[in-house]
Amino acid sequence: MKAHNHYVIIDKIKETKKTSGLILTESHNEDVRYFKGKVVSVGNLVEVIKEDDVVYYDRHAGHGIEFNEKFYFVIRASDIVLVD
Repeated sequence: MKAHNHYVIIDKIKETKKTSGLILTESHNEDVRYFKGKVVSVGNLVEVIKEDDVVYYDRHAGHGIEFNEKFYFVIRASDIVLVD
């Protein structure tokens, strides 16, 4: 699977948050604006981001795609706000 043009394929990193003994998943953490993910593939027009980078991207960005029984997100490089 290879991204094209300005697109980036992301494997979302699921984060949990512990508060007072409760463990909250992302679905319970509505105040978080950005999600964290690992870059699987970058398009040929993307310059700064490379495969295996950990990035933060807008939670409303892109769409999901299933490939080889695994779920990925396809987003535009412009939706990435931070490269870790």
